[in-house]
Amino acid sequence: MRSMPGEVKPRMVVLYGSQKGQAQSLAEGIAEEAEVHGLLAELSCLNEKEKYNLEKEKSPVVFIVSTTGDGEPPDNTLQFVKHIKKKTHPCDYLKHLNYALLALGDTNYANFCNCGKTIERHLQKLGAQQFYATGYADDGVGLEVVVDPWLEGLWKAVKAAISNMASDWSVKEDSVNKTLDSSVPDVQLNLLSLTNHQTPEVSTEPDPRCAPAECNVGPVSPSESSKVAPKGVSLITTTGPETQNKHPGSSPAPSLTHSGTPLSDLSLNVPALPPSFLDVSLQEVIPAEGEISAPLNQDILYEVPISMAVHLTTGESVKTAILMQLDITAYPTLTYQPGDSFDVFCPNRASEVERMLCRLGLEDQKNHKVHISILEKTKKKGAQLPSYIPQNISLLYMLTWCLEIRSVPKKAFLRALAEHTVDSVQKRRLQELCSKQGAADYNQYVRESNLCLLELLDAFPSCSPPLGLLIEHLPKLQPRPYSAASSCLQQPGKLNFVFSVVEFPACSWRPVGRRGLCSGWLSDLVNPVQVLPDKPELLCGTAPPKIYVSLRPNCSFRLPPDPSVPLIMVGPGTGVAPFIGFLQQREKERQQKADAGFGETWLFFGCRYKDRDYLFREELEGFVSSGTLNHLKVCFSRDETKEEEARISGGPPRYVQHNLLLHSHDIINILLKGNGCLYVCGDAKNMAKDVNDTLMEMIKAELQVDQLDAMKRLATLREERRYLQDIWG
Repeated sequence: MRSMPGEVKPRMVVLYGSQKGQAQSLAEGIAEEAEVHGLLAELSCLNEKEKYNLEKEKSPVVFIVSTTGDGEPPDNTLQFVKHIKKKTHPCDYLKHLNYALLALGDTNYANFCNCGKTIERHLQKLGAQQFYATGYADDGVGLEVVVDPWLEGLWKAVKAAISNMASDWSVKEDSVNKTLDSSVPDVQLNLLSLTNHQTPEVSTEPDPRCAPAECNVGPVSPSESSKVAPKGVSLITTTGPETQNKHPGSSPAPSLTHSGTPLSDLSLNVPALPPSFLDVSLQEVIPAEGEISAPLNQDILYEVPISMAVHLTTGESVKTAILMQLDITAYPTLTYQPGDSFDVFCPNRASEVERMLCRLGLEDQKNHKVHISILEKTKKKGAQLPSYIPQNISLLYMLTWCLEIRSVPKKAFLRALAEHTVDSVQKRRLQELCSKQGAADYNQYVRESNLCLLELLDAFPSCSPPLGLLIEHLPKLQPRPYSAASSCLQQPGKLNFVFSVVEFPACSWRPVGRRGLCSGWLSDLVNPVQVLPDKPELLCGTAPPKIYVSLRPNCSFRLPPDPSVPLIMVGPGTGVAPFIGFLQQREKERQQKADAGFGETWLFFGCRYKDRDYLFREELEGFVSSGTLNHLKVCFSRDETKEEEARISGGPPRYVQHNLLLHSHDIINILLKGNGCLYVCGDAKNMAKDVNDTLMEMIKAELQVDQLDAMKRLATLREERRYLQDIWG
């Protein structure tokens, strides 16, 4: 039976491209909130071409897309980007399309929000019209800084777009006006600028997803009870004394578990409670012999032994760096090029899995099979079973290999956890941390502290989440990427890589520091049989440890096909790793093609101490002796003699960017006149930014141009793939 005209809801389309789930989660939230606004939202991933058709779409379309790698689209967005970039499309191909776009990125990395910018640029080339200003959210400072105001203004813009497009609908216009306020004005894009502080649209009706118990915590004053919250947002109200009464005679300093004033006295705007969508049960016991102790997708992974491990650093005040060599002779098809990277699949730490089981009260059921299905009456749009959790696995296996239990809990997760917290003070604090007013506390105590779920549950002992909630909110356990530090041409059958053991220091809610998940695991695998640099012996023992890896070729961070092209390599610390592979390859090519012309090579390396963490010193000096490396420029940032020299006379450079400045004339000539290539590898937050800024200043000084011109020249180098970065946060 067809719906009556008055029952038809105006329609919108929500499309997402997501690598790790952030963009998908936001898109799902928009689709769910659409119902509150009287709209029907159709949600699809950009690779689900059968579910949407932009060529004929007459309703507003909202894109939520993230960026990965060196400005690349997520895997599930590649085909869409390829399609809209086709030069065969006419310029009016999408002239009927009205869109809004939210791009997610991280300014610590090159090509900020590049996927979103690429999609928008080509949508506009094809005639699509923007009905709401694009948001560029920066994970480097917290996505919510842009995401929250963007979402607040979205609904008014969508309604205005639908009202303006009503004449193209097959639904009678009066049915549209019954659902939408016909007085909604046209939305001016300049009024939606994210730099403007807009007053969010408010509703005098309660949020239907928010039960009364969720909206009132503790006694509420008459003035507070009259307040209203934006649609899709719960308003939490409580008086300050309730929190303080828990600590008579004292006001604890602000921390993870306690807020300070004025936050403790404020009414809170918290996210709407995410709807549950999974039905989880533990069934029969899985026999121990049937459980596999390896990651998923073994058919596309390589199980390889560790043939050698070498400590590259000594002494204190430096990070522990380890060179690890994998024996890949058993897999002749496992070939790689210098500059490629590969994934290491590591499990969650057994001790943390056991603690999680105990915390959930499920330690006696760890060998039971996990059965997951979609809740019949869930309100979650497009609810799907997690594809990364296979059938017929035990609870122990799932927590070990499938879920990232170390991930930092998102605000939506904190909101859901608050509903399973008995103590009112602890519940209030969780609500504060996920609220708009508590954004600074969330950044300080959760995000920047790299807080994980176990640490959060330790800090809030009255919080007892069900297993299903963890499966709904914890992301997939991701493999860790590492750059190859070798060349198959010089070391056939071997794959080398270097890693620093990541350390998270102890703090008030983390009594004991912890190491990075993968780097700590790899270090444990080879301890205590690591050897020092002067004794690079093979690992002892009858059965060397094995790990699972898969290649992830980097088709851009590679040597140029023409060996005569000059190379400038910048890689402090473990960032030098891929350049060892470059130089090994170049050395072997020079031996094989003695008559060929090879371009000059520069390497800028930096570390703290010359005698503690000068990685690959002997090998680098050997490359210089053989003529493979023409210029080796090294600096040490913490050597006392260097610091003393710097105080007296300016001294030698401390960081790689300072060394670049000293050779500014040569470097700019190589890049802009000699058609050379620049490679930067290492830390994204500081080093890569500083190098980029330094290059800008070098171009301005050498060519006598302004900032804009220098930026354009650097952009041209990137477009020509002659300024390449392999960086990490």
